[in-house]
Amino acid sequence: MTAPRLPSSATYATSQSSATRSAGNGIPVALQLLFATAVGITVINLFATQTLIGPIAAALGLDAHLSGMVAMLPQLGYATGLVLLVPLADLLENRSLIVRLLACCALALAAATLSTSGWLFLLAIFLAGAASSAIQIMVPLAALMACEAHRGKVVGNVMSGLMFGILLSRPLASLLLDAGGWRLLYLVLTISISLVAATLSLTLPQRQPAAGLSYLALLKSLWGLLCSQPVLRRRALTAALGMATFSLFWTAVALLLTQQPFDMNQRHIALFALAGAAGAVAAPLAGRIGDRGWTRPATLAAHLLMIAALLLAGVAGAGWGGFAIALHPWLALGMLVLAAVGLDAGVTTDQTLGRRAINLLQAEARGRLNGLFVGIFFVGGALGAASAALAWVMGGWSGVCLAGIAYAMAALLIATFQQA
Repeated sequence: MTAPRLPSSATYATSQSSATRSAGNGIPVALQLLFATAVGITVINLFATQTLIGPIAAALGLDAHLSGMVAMLPQLGYATGLVLLVPLADLLENRSLIVRLLACCALALAAATLSTSGWLFLLAIFLAGAASSAIQIMVPLAALMACEAHRGKVVGNVMSGLMFGILLSRPLASLLLDAGGWRLLYLVLTISISLVAATLSLTLPQRQPAAGLSYLALLKSLWGLLCSQPVLRRRALTAALGMATFSLFWTAVALLLTQQPFDMNQRHIALFALAGAAGAVAAPLAGRIGDRGWTRPATLAAHLLMIAALLLAGVAGAGWGGFAIALHPWLALGMLVLAAVGLDAGVTTDQTLGRRAINLLQAEARGRLNGLFVGIFFVGGALGAASAALAWVMGGWSGVCLAGIAYAMAALLIATFQQA
């Protein structure tokens, strides 16, 4: 099967026959779903290991000083890939680059599955994380293929897959660990990403960028892009603060749910996370709102929703306002689920609108712009995860909610002064 070719200087809508287009979007619905599925499956390996640290460390003989690297290295590899690999999207043919990166990711995950050496396993998950940066080549490619009037809708559809992958990674890891051990998770991911790579190799159009810079020049241009694009800076900063809030909540909520009166085990916590994943459906809606020109009010509403969700979480988990948690544990749990859904919806909305905004900037630099955007909000996610333990130790669940509100308030303040 020969996939169509996407010219670097034309939109996808002009390069395809009307029979293959989605209704007015410029990109078939099936291809949007494929993009969403691909990024959702690929992102799982970056977050799933956070629930597997103990079993993996015990199986591979990692001491306490190295066990934390099981969760850190996939994300550190991803950050490395954002800087060193994603800029290649502005230099090399995109379909081939995506497929090769996913193939490398699958090979690295296969090595992790079979590894009996702690050091080999750590190297493998780092390389898998780096190759997973193909996600940030797929998202701008989908945006390029969409006509401008529906770009936000298409980005939102793809982003829903990404957010579902992030939210489902931890419960999936817990369930597969319970079913067959941590190697089963890596085996499933190896097979899944291999299938994704094979499918994309047959279905994606080719896109050869107009390469006017060398690889080193592309890397050097990153700082210049950051300095010259105020929309990128503001949207990346609010996305980073939103991701910090997201990571803070989901890192600490497992600690809360294991305590009285909830007293949940890992399987119950996985089901809680599945319920919270409903917030990811906000992505397509946010994209459509952006296409209608309502980016600014929608962004402010997203941050207000995050704050409201954390206030509700404080009531349900820490008894704010005099709520008696011990007397109404099921009501408290229901409110926590609602808070999780609201928080996820707010963060997803902000990120989707941010991606739409930066994909309307320089077309020739989309790969680098997306790499910078994701790299910055990725730092926010690391900050949130790191601050969760400190907030929990210093103030329990109240401290976690107050820290999250502070992050969301900062994002709201920045969004008040941004126009895109």
